Amino acid sequence: MIKKFIAAIFSGILLSLAWPTYGFPLLLFISFIPLLWLEYDIRQAEEKKGALQVFLYSYLTFFIWNFTTTSWLYYSTPFGMWFAVGVNSLLMSLIVLVYHYLAKRVPFHISAIFLTSLWISFENLHLQWEFSWPWLNLGNAFSEYYQWIQWYEFTGTFGGTLWVWILNFIIFKSILLYLQYKDTAILKGVAIHAILLIGIPIGISYYMFYELSYEEEPQLETLILQPNINPYTEKYNTNDKRIGEVLYQLTQEKISENTELVLAPETVFADGTELTQWDFSFGKNLSLKMISTYPKANFLGGISFYEKITSEENVEEQTNFVREGLWYNDYNSAFMLNSKKEDQIYHKSKLVVGVENFPYQSVLKPILGDAMIDLGGTVAMKTTQENREVFQTLQQHRIAPIICYESVYGEYVTGYVRNDAQVLAIITNDAWWGNTQGHQQHLSYARLRAIESRRSVVRSANTGISAAINPKGEIMESLGYEKQGSLLVQVPIVKKITFYVRYGDYIARISLFMLIFVLLFAFTRRRGDV
Repeated sequence: MIKKFIAAIFSGILLSLAWPTYGFPLLLFISFIPLLWLEYDIRQAEEKKGALQVFLYSYLTFFIWNFTTTSWLYYSTPFGMWFAVGVNSLLMSLIVLVYHYLAKRVPFHISAIFLTSLWISFENLHLQWEFSWPWLNLGNAFSEYYQWIQWYEFTGTFGGTLWVWILNFIIFKSILLYLQYKDTAILKGVAIHAILLIGIPIGISYYMFYELSYEEEPQLETLILQPNINPYTEKYNTNDKRIGEVLYQLTQEKISENTELVLAPETVFADGTELTQWDFSFGKNLSLKMISTYPKANFLGGISFYEKITSEENVEEQTNFVREGLWYNDYNSAFMLNSKKEDQIYHKSKLVVGVENFPYQSVLKPILGDAMIDLGGTVAMKTTQENREVFQTLQQHRIAPIICYESVYGEYVTGYVRNDAQVLAIITNDAWWGNTQGHQQHLSYARLRAIESRRSVVRSANTGISAAINPKGEIMESLGYEKQGSLLVQVPIVKKITFYVRYGDYIARISLFMLIFVLLFAFTRRRGDV
């Protein structure tokens, strides 16, 4: 029992030590082995309450991993942190429990395919359902070692997840064979296989990294603004006029005649502007003033919009109730404007669970009541839009307005690129979590979007870290946490469509098919045939 307890803890520690931005992802290739061993040992012994043991040990492993890597959520919402850590650990543990039941019925290689497919399907679920929390999808772990994963332009992050599970099962199987036969040749063989399965993808990636060049591509001169407004003590207690003064000063310090894009953070104008009054708003007029003497410039920033509704016929699922006969839609939006074109507006569509959306409201609201989390003044249900809007500059360059949490979703971001986006503009406010791993991981994941789509990323964060990332995932320039300032950068404008952009998360779709196939295989044959 003590050995199993230690094994569960060891797996959790290995997973934690592999995670960005401090970790070394090579550990991922062995991190599940202690957990797989203890499950195998319980299964072989056919212990009473074996399933309960598997579940509890698994929960310990995944709780350590989830808590260590995402406990920074506590700084914004203690309840949200414990909910995310507890529920995500529960879901991961259930995966291992289902594997435990199925592994009794099928050969080792079939059970390995099953667990790999089930895990990938679980990660895909986290990209799709309303309790979405893909932060710990395994493929994200390589974001700081971007030179290793240039092939993500073909596979997306699910390629990384598949890579991790293949290595874990190959090494685990070899350990079991060695314990059975005591033949050192088995260990030598698995060492060679592991070196090749790790080294070849990394070698190919390094070749791609050094072969790719974007120097000949046209450049987009972008001025990235970082006003550094504390979201708890200042942002929602500082009016648009005060923030506008900061933005204006930062813009005038570095803007040039060649600046095409001025980029400001998420909800930088946070007073709340009624959609019908946009043309007369301070945010619009100040933004136009900042670029009025620069004929090439386009301003892209974030704003809080709302829309009053007085007719029940116009009420939608995401509409907020005020009182009898009055409702409103609340938007976390991006806008782009210049002196000549019609204003362009996009409403954020991938929402933060419990903060910007109430998941499965029709089922849970009667049970929980109004359980939206108060995060710095943002408690209303946000209204979204279906299509991925792409903004167009005066020079006909197409910019994807990606708002905060949306940048964590690979296939979702490809929707902008399929709509002809040539540069990814991420606007965010990462200061909710304090100076923790939260904002560092969020920036690091933006590298993945650059590689998958081969698009430059320009990122404006209210309190840091603002940055420019090239299509290879390299951070070209950045401005640190809690620093006020701006970055004037040149980023390549790329039109190439990658395999991943074209086909999206096909690995997840194949995994779902394999999962169904294995289940049919397992439950349509007699146990004695295994």
